[in-house]
Amino acid sequence: MEEQNGIIDLAPFTEKVDKLKEAIGSVIVGQESSVELILAAILARGHVLIEGVPGVAKTLMAKMIAKLINADFSRIQFTPDLMPSDVLGTSIFDMKKSEFSFHPGPIFADIILVDEINRAPAKTQSALFEVMEERQATIDGKQHIMSPIYTVLATQNPIEQEGTYKLPEAQLDRFMMKITISYPSLAEEISILNHHNQNARFTKLDEVKPLISRADLMLLFDMVQKVYVEPSLLQYIAAVIQQTRSSKTIYLGASPRASVALLQSSKALALLQGRNFVTPEDIKYLAPSILQHRLILNAEAEMEGLTTLKVVQRLIEKVEVPK
Repeated sequence: MEEQNGIIDLAPFTEKVDKLKEAIGSVIVGQESSVELILAAILARGHVLIEGVPGVAKTLMAKMIAKLINADFSRIQFTPDLMPSDVLGTSIFDMKKSEFSFHPGPIFADIILVDEINRAPAKTQSALFEVMEERQATIDGKQHIMSPIYTVLATQNPIEQEGTYKLPEAQLDRFMMKITISYPSLAEEISILNHHNQNARFTKLDEVKPLISRADLMLLFDMVQKVYVEPSLLQYIAAVIQQTRSSKTIYLGASPRASVALLQSSKALALLQGRNFVTPEDIKYLAPSILQHRLILNAEAEMEGLTTLKVVQRLIEKVEVPK
């Protein structure tokens, strides 16, 4: 990508993104929208909570994206007996050197997949608070700085609630987005069955080669900041967030962190789609993923069967879109 006279040439990047999406499609059928949202979150320096029933390729998608952007990948299976030291690491006494040496835990990587995050108790979940917000971990009084592309992708099962712990609001707010991965469509299901019926395997993960280098990613982080946002769109974002605080159906509205997340992710999405400016459609498209996990409905709304996603969609329609 080159920048001349303030104009960003996005053609080389757009070509790489198209190849990246094509590579993901060779392994995972469907889920194009989910992939785009995750990529937008990574470019916006945010974390993602992925919700979906078992068997819809949540883990495979995370591994695939890490492979394609040449990122170090680590997977942590959260269980009820998992301790914070199992996540962060621990200091072990070295008899030869007569001193303690730090052995980093699985949280030290570029892309971290936290599988079934709601299966660990609050004590273990709290180990993620600092590292998600500040991208550093303080262990035994020493700060350990994480990678510039550090991203947490956490999964949870929406159906099986036995043996799970509800994530605290403070932790949910640290996730930039919540993405729900649904079942494949009929056509996508048929495509999956055809591959298996013909004994034609999808591309193996080991055969996947990186398409975006770390240098490219660092450049893209800078490019996101240069995406233009009209002042009227800043007012539009603020108005959407204010709606969540004034609605009678919502007990707890969105924080200022949510408005910043909506701004940054909109800029990243515009870049992914080959534009150097944000449109109202970017904001409307991203708002449900940014807001649905941050809101708490009041008792009356829950009794009516409303969900936070439905409420967010209604609130967005009440805000006038800038011309």
